[in-house]
Amino acid sequence: MQSSCQESQSKVENQTGDNLIHLLPNQLQPSVSKRRLVADDPFHSPSLTKKGKTDIVQTASNIALNMSTNQASVKSTKLSVKNFKAKTRLPDTGRDEWWNQLREAVRAIHNRCPISYNREDLHKAVGHMCAHSLSPRLYNELKTQCEEFTKAVVDRLKGDMGLDLFRKHIASEEIVERKTIDGLLALISRESLLRKVDGGSDQLCKRFSAYIQDHGTSLVMDTERDKTMVTELLDFKSKLDTMIEISFSQDPKFINAERASFETFINRRTNKPAELIAKYIDMKLRAGNKEATDEELDKILDKIMVIFRFIQGKDVFEAFYKKDLAKRLLVGRSASVDAEMSMLLKLKQECGAGFTSKLEGMFKDIEHSKELMPHYKQHLSNQQMSHNMDMTVNVLMTSNWPTYHPMDVVMPEIMISYQKYFQQFYLSKHSGRKLQWIATLGHCVVAANFPLGKKDIVVSLLQTLVLLQFNKEDEIGFKDLMQRTGIDDADLRRTLQSLACGKVRVLQKKPKGKDVEDHDVFTYVSDFKHKQFHIKINQVQMKETLEENVNTTERVFQDRQYQIDAAIVRIMKTRKTLSHALLVSAVYEQLKFPIKPSDLKKRMESLIDRDYMERDEDDPSFDKLRRFRNDFTQEFKGVLISEVVHI
Repeated sequence: MQSSCQESQSKVENQTGDNLIHLLPNQLQPSVSKRRLVADDPFHSPSLTKKGKTDIVQTASNIALNMSTNQASVKSTKLSVKNFKAKTRLPDTGRDEWWNQLREAVRAIHNRCPISYNREDLHKAVGHMCAHSLSPRLYNELKTQCEEFTKAVVDRLKGDMGLDLFRKHIASEEIVERKTIDGLLALISRESLLRKVDGGSDQLCKRFSAYIQDHGTSLVMDTERDKTMVTELLDFKSKLDTMIEISFSQDPKFINAERASFETFINRRTNKPAELIAKYIDMKLRAGNKEATDEELDKILDKIMVIFRFIQGKDVFEAFYKKDLAKRLLVGRSASVDAEMSMLLKLKQECGAGFTSKLEGMFKDIEHSKELMPHYKQHLSNQQMSHNMDMTVNVLMTSNWPTYHPMDVVMPEIMISYQKYFQQFYLSKHSGRKLQWIATLGHCVVAANFPLGKKDIVVSLLQTLVLLQFNKEDEIGFKDLMQRTGIDDADLRRTLQSLACGKVRVLQKKPKGKDVEDHDVFTYVSDFKHKQFHIKINQVQMKETLEENVNTTERVFQDRQYQIDAAIVRIMKTRKTLSHALLVSAVYEQLKFPIKPSDLKKRMESLIDRDYMERDEDDPSFDKLRRFRNDFTQEFKGVLISEVVHI
């Protein structure tokens, strides 16, 4: 209890004389006079000394202590401080003067003329008005003055010249145009103006569709905007969806017009939108992408699938998507397996199981390889084979993965022996299969013993073969490295660039330069040092040139040829005899990708030349008729299947 009193005393001493002090609890207040203290009250006297305050506190505390002994239910002493200091009143005369000053200042800004008083006085006046809760009135006064000025300016712009100036300098601004359009659309939605005009909805829908096609075509056909095409298409689609939802109340007529317009303009540029969408998805699914969470990434993929539905050449998308997916899986650059499987499920729901069967097979191959490696290591232990080198192998089915060209490189003896061990192990479990090693997809961790310290270097297999050559010599020429390693000319140049011209240089090139020439000589860097122990040297990635994209497109077209041939044969096998026009129409109905009439005619001529079809000579218009020959059914089926498997 003594500590409580000391605490109350210290609190009172820190208060000013303008405060009212309640020392007694609520139960004690009825016995105390409930009166407001004035200046002559001893509690409120300005001449009260510090000692007098202390005596008052002690007296009040003694009263509280005595009463607490008589009443056991009384609570502990409470201390509350209330400020009864009267606020200063704003004089009416000063208020009117301040309003006049503010009004004069606003008019001076509008008329570009000086003011007759000090700016500091105006600043103080505005501060006083805000301090006395006059800010709403201050805002209204400013708004009134601005409205009067704007009205006067608009009245002066009602002429032809004034309207032209207004349209040129104000209405053409992007923010004004956007707000004007939003206001008109909101007015249309609120007042239902389209219902009041005969045919207004149809006319507006046509204009709406024409606007989408014009703007979308400008996005798709502009080759300089290829890098941002997909992003701009997504933003454009989101803007249109918001417009249809708010302004047209999800009218099915406008929704269908939007869908048809997108499908029209996005296919005016053949194959390129499908390729760019595949690359955009690859950018979002790579491990280096940190800009979105899993939920945000899933929403982005959903938006991309909406654009993907409008594309007719989905086989082009599949070719580029498969190539990028293979890189992510083999190099370990995939951001999330869940995101990859989510995208795969979206494609399966959109295009069917046949579209994603090979993509799913790629994931199965990776999982099967992970399950296979523990058995292989157990096999080495059972055979009591010395395995100083840890080797991990991914077994890939050629039918699921993109085509990789094998390279006959000169491998070290220890690597060749490990390849033989794994080949014997694998063929013992899967007889009849053939393994083909792809050197360009391999990676190694090399333990390097530099004079300044040991390092673990993560490099590709081709980089490893180059580095191992410097165990014997410190200086080797370009031609000698090509002969010793067996690496192709282009791949060797990129490999040496990464080792001698990159950020981490373990080799030195003579003469210096970024490009590798035939006469260049490479030297081992003996004084190499790096702050990290585990170092990764990235291979110089060969950018996809126009020729490579054309080759990918040509492979897609070759695959399409088999589908066209199969569609023609299926139709002719059913109809037996059919006119040229009806055959072309039936083929277009079965194919899911666009094809030119000239290309379709070439496939028909090819089938005739190979005796799969023939013209009907009994009909006068035999050049327009095609008849399927039943005696070539089995032959065509066998040839077609073998070609597809080969691809």
